[in-house]
Amino acid sequence: MSTTLVLGGTRSGKSAFAESLLDNQPAVHYIATLESSSDPEFIRRVARHQERRGPRYSVLELEEPRDLVRLLAFDDHPVLLDSVGTWLARLDVCDEESLSMLTQQLIATLRVRRNPLVIVSEEVGLAVHPTTAVGRCFVDALGSINQALTLVSTHVFLVVAGIPLPLHGFREHS
Repeated sequence: MSTTLVLGGTRSGKSAFAESLLDNQPAVHYIATLESSSDPEFIRRVARHQERRGPRYSVLELEEPRDLVRLLAFDDHPVLLDSVGTWLARLDVCDEESLSMLTQQLIATLRVRRNPLVIVSEEVGLAVHPTTAVGRCFVDALGSINQALTLVSTHVFLVVAGIPLPLHGFREHS
């Protein structure tokens, strides 16, 4: 198993860095977790990402957020999953029991993957404390999922201002 977790804030360069980790792969499945939108700015962002990735990437649309585990179970190609935060935003983030079960299924699936997997996720622990209950649920859930992903990842990076910083020491606590 070779799982790499790439964390970073909004517009930190985390997606571009994650893509660079798969540059040596002839074909990559890209799991798009964000729902489509008619917002022109959103459409431009998606187009920039698609242009940067190029034709080596085949897009797997995540129609239902609960399909993520099923898509990751198909272990026929390297995969780029971008991103955990947008996937989580499509779920009921305040349903701790359901999220815990889904996270356990996700981690179990990742443990048996053999092809390279690069996961992009937002680091929200450095942000302002949310003032709404749903915002706090989201931050808590994403923080917990990121910690679980760290434990099954071979490499973990934090991208700040386009600079990937390798994180060390997480294995000592597992």
